[in-house]
Amino acid sequence: MKNIFWLLAIILLGIHTIEAQGPPITADKPIMLGGGSFTVKTLTEIRHTERGDFTYIPFMLHYLPTSNSLVAVHVPYLNYDIDNGPRGSGLADVKIMGKYQFYRKDGTGKTFRMVAKTLQTLPTGKELDLMDLSTGKYAGYYGIVAGYESLKYGISNELGYNWVPDGSLDALTHKIGFGLPLLKPQYPNKQVNLYFEYTNSWLVERDWYQLLYAQGVQYARKNVTFDLAVQVPLVNDIEEGRKLKYSLFLGSRYSF
Repeated sequence: MKNIFWLLAIILLGIHTIEAQGPPITADKPIMLGGGSFTVKTLTEIRHTERGDFTYIPFMLHYLPTSNSLVAVHVPYLNYDIDNGPRGSGLADVKIMGKYQFYRKDGTGKTFRMVAKTLQTLPTGKELDLMDLSTGKYAGYYGIVAGYESLKYGISNELGYNWVPDGSLDALTHKIGFGLPLLKPQYPNKQVNLYFEYTNSWLVERDWYQLLYAQGVQYARKNVTFDLAVQVPLVNDIEEGRKLKYSLFLGSRYSF
């Protein structure tokens, strides 16, 4: 399984990837707005697992100091109900993100870009051992995002490593997302996009592996976007009692 994962990640990272007009839902993108712009967004995840149910609601503020750089802060709220365990709500792990676009090649109606990305997780949440939500431990993620966007379709592609120095949640992650706009380009901006997104995660120290698939739809009008996606496991090679059943994502964003 490990060798297959590595081979898949290396091959897909080498593909010139494309992204649909709107931003992906569960994946990320290398394409940025103009310098000096802000985006306020949220992407609520309602996660159902064998261990219990969790609702994660982040408030995210993104700022572009320049057209090729981004800084962001994510302040999340978490409601958790663990079977035969604790239940409650409160602040989850706060995250600080930075992105720098180091490659860009534009053509008529298309563009290819690459971005270096880091995501620093602060131990502000409870120690619930919930990967990506609330671990109560510091983590540093470092990755590369590549994407090619055209007027007809797109693919986003990301490969990165999440390092948790005080824990066993180190993870090698690969994401690839395919986007398909259903409407012709128009002004003022109006879009309906379909997304097909895959996430590979290998927890190195625990030797757990997941392949998740998310099917999503997005509606965008002018500078407002709404997202809906359902994520299910295709491969769920992790400890019994911890497996994901499905996640529901509800999101919105406003850029100015």
